[in-house]
Amino acid sequence: MDLAFLHPLYEHPGPWASVYVDTSRPADDTARELHLTARAMARELAQRGADEATCRAVRDAIEELRHSPDPHGRAFFARAGAVVLDPRLARPPQGGSRAEWGPLPRVGPLLDLAGEDPVAIVAYVDRKGADFELRSALGRREAGAVVGRQWPVHGAGGVDWSERHFQLKVENTWEHNAAEIADALSVCQEETRADLLIMVGDQRERHEVRGRLPRRLHERVVEATHGFGSRLLDEDVEQLRAEHVRDRIDEELDRFRAARSPDEEGRSGAVEGVPALVEAAREHILEELLIRPEAADAHREVWIGEDPDQLAARRTELKALGERHSWSTRADDALIRSAVATDAAALSLAPVAPLMEDDAPTGGLGAILRRR
Repeated sequence: MDLAFLHPLYEHPGPWASVYVDTSRPADDTARELHLTARAMARELAQRGADEATCRAVRDAIEELRHSPDPHGRAFFARAGAVVLDPRLARPPQGGSRAEWGPLPRVGPLLDLAGEDPVAIVAYVDRKGADFELRSALGRREAGAVVGRQWPVHGAGGVDWSERHFQLKVENTWEHNAAEIADALSVCQEETRADLLIMVGDQRERHEVRGRLPRRLHERVVEATHGFGSRLLDEDVEQLRAEHVRDRIDEELDRFRAARSPDEEGRSGAVEGVPALVEAAREHILEELLIRPEAADAHREVWIGEDPDQLAARRTELKALGERHSWSTRADDALIRSAVATDAAALSLAPVAPLMEDDAPTGGLGAILRRR
């Protein structure tokens, strides 16, 4: 997962308001429901010590959702009277809307609710062209179309010279259209940064287009079992998106397990547990974090200073490092801040089951280290 979108949250000091709003429940009067939610979240922040200007900014931002309500929900991160980031959620917040106030933005739930949501381009391909549709947990929208040569596209059944000549023209038309579709699909993927390309259509047409895509996209291409107009196509798409998430998680866990094995000099390329992760963060050698949301170690208290690399498992450690000001916060939020600030490569989220295995990160937090 690219963490760049979180950078605005770490360009200014806290404290921060972190609010997760559930908009998934249909209501007869959406505007009134959002008004009540806005007041409740502002009141909760005020009770936790937030300043009036920040409470008002959050309340106004939630009320604005009535103009374009999201299907699942929205997160708001605010400080000093302004909302800094307001990403949409791919799933509703568990337990409904909630608000928190603390020294760091509470981003752990955001990465769980909005992170592992692969974007897919569904390409409806036929001999005359293709239509592209962008799919994610937020719904679907048109993403372009290709209109190729319209004639000739159907072959003849005879065997004399003229009919063979016509058949050759048909083949040339198919090849031309497949190349145009592949080019347009490649551009669409580059613009949308889609994780998956799902091909829908007859087997031959899918094969022709797939074979003309750039090599960099080959691993992203999958094919739907059902075709145009099938009521099961939507299930195919969601299953393929879910399989993509599972495959990514398995790959990251395999990398972690391999890195954990000592090298010839007896050094491990991975760490786990809060103290070891904190030390790696201070040394700027985190390459990739693996976090299970709400894992035991994610709740652990750590101490932070003003800078992202000023963190310690105990307050006395931070004082020993010369940090005069310190605040307590959750381990996962502190580590994520450090990873974003030092441009760690990625952050992986894994479901409960794999991380309960014996060879998964202890406590639900682990990291692959940069080579030194």
